[in-house]
Amino acid sequence: MAATGVLAVVVVVVALVFAVTVAGGGGAGVGGDGGFITWEDLSMPAGAARSSTWDDTAGGGKKSAGGEKRTTIVVSPDGTGHSRTVQGAVDMVPAGNRRRVKIVVRPGVYREKVTVPITKPFVSLIGMGTGHTVITWHSRASDVDASGHQVGTFYSASVAVEADYFCASHITFENSAAAAAPGAVGQQAVALRLSGDKTVLYKCRILGTQDTLFDNIGRHYLYNCDIQGSIDFIFGNARSLYQGCTLHAVATSYGAIAASQRSSPSEESGFSFVGCRLTGSGMLYLGRAWGKYSRVVYSYCDLSGIIVPEGWSDWGDQSRTKTVLFGEYNCKGPGASTKQRVPWSRTLTYDEARPFIGRSFINGEQWLRL
Repeated sequence: MAATGVLAVVVVVVALVFAVTVAGGGGAGVGGDGGFITWEDLSMPAGAARSSTWDDTAGGGKKSAGGEKRTTIVVSPDGTGHSRTVQGAVDMVPAGNRRRVKIVVRPGVYREKVTVPITKPFVSLIGMGTGHTVITWHSRASDVDASGHQVGTFYSASVAVEADYFCASHITFENSAAAAAPGAVGQQAVALRLSGDKTVLYKCRILGTQDTLFDNIGRHYLYNCDIQGSIDFIFGNARSLYQGCTLHAVATSYGAIAASQRSSPSEESGFSFVGCRLTGSGMLYLGRAWGKYSRVVYSYCDLSGIIVPEGWSDWGDQSRTKTVLFGEYNCKGPGASTKQRVPWSRTLTYDEARPFIGRSFINGEQWLRL
C-alpha cells in the first residue's frame, strides 16, 4: 500500500460532502423504491441484448405503465448501441441524475479507463457475463500522467466509482499490469475503486495482483463475486460485506487478502467475509493492520491451506495488536485451524460474530431490497 497524495484526499473529502448533500436532498428515487436497491436494478432490460441498434429509452426515456421514466444506454464495440465505449455511455448520463440508468455492456474487451463521477448516482453497469464483458486497463501507481506526476494508487484504477447507488452485474473489472514482486515500489495496480456509498456488485469478477480492489469509502455489498490478487488485494476504509465470494490468490510467495485502513474506534468501517471461499497459490495472511483499528472478520468461510498458520499481520507495528479486531467464526478448510493464530486475533462466539454476519453490518435494511 502507498500514500495516495493530498489530491486524492481532497477528492475523497469532496466526495463525502457531495454524497451527504445528495442523500439529504429528498426523494432520491430508485424506480418506485425510494432509495432502495432491488434485483431490478441489477437485471438486463428486455431487448437490450439484441445485436441490432436498440433505441428504447436512451433519448429521454419512455414511460412505464406507472408513468416513470426508465433509461437504458447500450454499449457495443461494433457501433450498434448508443456508445462504443463504457466511458462514452457514462458521459451520456445527466449530471445530478435522480433515476436509475442502466448501462448495458455487450460482449467485448473494453480497453479503457472508466470513471463514474460523484455527480452521476443511480448507475447500473450490466454485462453479458464475466467471461464475455471485460473492462480492462494497465495503470500502475508509478505511472506518470500528462503533467509529469505519478498517478498514485488512487488514480491507477481501471474503473473508479465515485457515485452513490452504483450497481454492477455480470461484468469483469481488470487491471492487466504485470504482477509485482513482493516489496516492489510503485507497482500498485487497482482494477476497481469504490468511493461511493450504497453500492452493490453481483456476479462480477475483479482481477489484478497488488491492490486489486480499492474498497475506499462507503457501504458496499458484494454478492457472489470473484476477486483475484496477491498482496492486500482488498483494501481501504469502506464498510463492506462480502457474501458468497471467491477470493483467489495468485501470490508467488507471501501475500495478504484484506488490509483495513480503519484508524479510529469511532469509525464504522471494516470488512466482513461471510460464506466466502479462498483458493489459489502462495502463503497468505487473512488480513494486515493497515490502520491502527483495522477490522476484518471471516465467518462461515472455506479457507484453503495457503493461509499462514499465524493468520494475521500487525503491519510491523506491535502497538496495533492492542487495537485491531481480527476475528474468525465457524470457518472450515485446511486453513481454518486457529491453533497457531497470533494471540491478539480472536476466535469469535456467535454473539460476537452476529453483528458482522448479516446485511445489518452495512445498514442494509436502509437501502437494500434483495
